[in-house]
Amino acid sequence: MLNAETYITDTKGIGGQIRSKYEDFYVEEIPETVPSGEGPNTWIWIEKVGRNTLDVVLDIARDLHLDRKRMGFAGMKDKKAVTRQWLCISNFEPEQIEGMKDQFHNVEFLKITQNQKKLRIGQLIGNKFRILIRDIEDPESAALEAQNALEKLAQVGTPNYYGWQRFGKPRSNTHLVGKALVENDLAKTVGAYIGNPHSDEPGWIKEAREAYDEGDLENSYELMPTGMRYERMMLRALLKEQKKKETLDDNSYRKALLSLPKPLSRMFVHAYQSFLFNKAVSERSAMGINKFREGDIVIDNEEHLIHDTSAEKLQELIDNFQAHPTAPLYGSKVPLAGGALGEMEQKVLDEEQVTLEDFKCPKMPKLGSHGLRRAIRFKIWDVSAQATEEGVLTEFSIPKGCYATAVLREIMKSEAV
Repeated sequence: MLNAETYITDTKGIGGQIRSKYEDFYVEEIPETVPSGEGPNTWIWIEKVGRNTLDVVLDIARDLHLDRKRMGFAGMKDKKAVTRQWLCISNFEPEQIEGMKDQFHNVEFLKITQNQKKLRIGQLIGNKFRILIRDIEDPESAALEAQNALEKLAQVGTPNYYGWQRFGKPRSNTHLVGKALVENDLAKTVGAYIGNPHSDEPGWIKEAREAYDEGDLENSYELMPTGMRYERMMLRALLKEQKKKETLDDNSYRKALLSLPKPLSRMFVHAYQSFLFNKAVSERSAMGINKFREGDIVIDNEEHLIHDTSAEKLQELIDNFQAHPTAPLYGSKVPLAGGALGEMEQKVLDEEQVTLEDFKCPKMPKLGSHGLRRAIRFKIWDVSAQATEEGVLTEFSIPKGCYATAVLREIMKSEAV
C-alpha cells in the first residue's frame, strides 16, 4: 500500500496472490437501509464483474438518456472483483429500465424496486468481503496463521490505510495529479493525468501519453484508446481550446478538468491527502494503534471530536472501539495534534514541501479541501479463514470508507493489490 510502512500483527505472513480471477474477490455492500418498494425513485441491486462503479453509472445514464446527476450510489466498489451494490435513479419508473436490464456489459440487475428517498454517497454501513488467497504451499497451516492475524486485528483494530484503488494500479498517479493541484499548477495537473506514461502500461497507451507530453494533442487523442474515456474527455476540451487560441492557458486546463465527472475530479486532492495520511498513520500506529498518547486528537464513531475527557476515560473508550486516535487528512483547516505527535504530523508536510494553506487550491477552489481528522484504525468483524483446495478463503466485514487490502496486507505480509 502506497506510503504504508507499519504492521500491527506479528504473524510471519502467508504470502500468496489475490485477484487471480474476478471471482476470488467478492464484495457485498451492507446498506444503511433497504428500499421500501414504494416511492418515486428506482433502486437497482446490481452485480458487476470487472467494472468500475462510475463507468457502470455513466453507461446506464447514457443509454437511458439521463443526466448523470440523477444517478446515485453509496460507494465506489472494486473493479477487479465481483461486487454487489445499490444504484438509484431519481424520479424514474422501474418499467423504463426492465427491457434494458440485460444489455449492460458484465452487469446483472438482481433486483429493481422503488423507494421514497434517493441514494447518496456514504449511505452504507460497510462491506462484506470473501477473498480467496491463492498460491499457498500449505493451506492448512496458512489458514491458522491468517485466523490468528484476523483475531488480533479484531482485538486492536486494523491500520486505516488507503489502498491502491485510491491511487490507481499499475499507474499509481492520482495522488501526483492531486499534488499538482495543491501546488496550484493546472498545466502540470492535466499533464500528470493525460501524459506521464508508466513503464507497465501497454505500448499503445504509452504512445498516446508520450504524444501529449510532446505537445501533440491531436495525435494523443487519435492514439488514446476509446476505453480511456476520461483522458479523451480532457483532450477534447483542450483541442477545442487550441482551435480558439494559439497557446493554452490556465483557463484551458481548468476547462479540461471541468470536463471530468465531479466524483473523479474531486478524487485528485483526496488521493494526495490519502498519500500523506498513510505516512502519518504509519508513524502513529508504530506508537500503539489502540493506545492513547499525549497530544492525540480522538474521535468517536460518528467522527465527532471528543473534548475535555481524561486520558483514562479516552483509553477506556478506545479499548471498547467507541473512540479512536486520529491522523490528519491534511487540508486548509485541519487541526494538527499536540506536542511530539503534532511535530510528527508537521514533518510529513515539510518533507513534501507543502503547507495546509496550499490545500485551498485557489485556481480550482471547488477541488480544494479543508481536511479533517480520520481514525488511524478501523473495526473488523465476522472474521474467518479456511483452508481450501485453491488456497485460503478469508471472510470479514469492515466499515464504509475502509480498505480490505489493509486487512489482507496484515495476513499476507506482502503487497495486496
